[in-house]
Amino acid sequence: MVSIKDVAALAGVSDRTVSRVVNGEGLIRPKTKKKVQKAIEALGYVPNQAARLMRTSRSSVLGLITDVVSTTPFSTDIVRGIQDALDDTPYTLLTVNTSADPAKELRAWQIFREHGIGGVFYVTMFHRHVPPDVEFPNTPTVLVNCSAPERALPSVVPDDYQGGLDVVRYLVEQGHRKIAYVMLNELLLAADLRGRAFFDGLAAAGIEVRKEWVVPGRVGAIFADRFVAFENARRILSSPDRPTAVVCGNDETALQVYCAASDLGLRVPEDVSVVGFDDFQVVSTGIHPPLTTMALPYRDMGALAVRMLTELIAGRPPAENHVKYRCELIRRGSVVRLE
Repeated sequence: MVSIKDVAALAGVSDRTVSRVVNGEGLIRPKTKKKVQKAIEALGYVPNQAARLMRTSRSSVLGLITDVVSTTPFSTDIVRGIQDALDDTPYTLLTVNTSADPAKELRAWQIFREHGIGGVFYVTMFHRHVPPDVEFPNTPTVLVNCSAPERALPSVVPDDYQGGLDVVRYLVEQGHRKIAYVMLNELLLAADLRGRAFFDGLAAAGIEVRKEWVVPGRVGAIFADRFVAFENARRILSSPDRPTAVVCGNDETALQVYCAASDLGLRVPEDVSVVGFDDFQVVSTGIHPPLTTMALPYRDMGALAVRMLTELIAGRPPAENHVKYRCELIRRGSVVRLE
């Protein structure tokens, strides 16, 4: 087995210098670092992480627990954002998919403890509160796309409420006053946040809510729900006194609204403007006209979670314990300005 001494001898440096390069420590001259890296590659040297853990009582491996069950198709970008951000650190990532099974989640924590994991990303695939009965071991942990209001765990979530407000403000700026809303499944936290933003946004603009224009887009238990957006949107749009714009709980719901409008012989955006949420690009850029929508900042949330967790591991608590990451409005062709 190739040892650190073999690498040092080939590179013409000390054992300590090789160790500093391997562990990603600073203050190594680029020329020296390059020599060490070439020696490592030539000899096929693999650092002994178990020995390092015994010496330092810290692991360079971080754990990621995820349920993977997704109501938002691009929420796995959170994991990609974490992986990308870790490329510039000495850490590697061990990911466990629990399939939302509590027994598997307990086993994941046990595995992490056995391996002396340095810290954990607890990632959920839809924005929600973590139930109070979920236990978190005494390991540096950052919650991503979820929060635990009754506990002091750092978390980063999308600002669904602000995103919902921005959608309504944009439509109002475009001259719309007759605005309908086709909601997400009411059991979702995002449905509550975006729904409150819709009502608050209209109130701030001095626009009365037409309650008959606020309708469900999906109904039923989460993961077993069904679309009702088409029939509800068709009913709203078939009235002579119809809305000029429809806000949709997500992009898949917006696709249903497009279909309802087309079924009635209406054009988007000439007869009705439509705005989605999520920027699920299979839908948002695949339909005509392309959909104006609110993009969820999943990759950025993952990168921020890495900064928060590495700071936590270093003994520096995050500057902000609960971060709401702002969503971005993506303007495309589905909204027309009214004169």
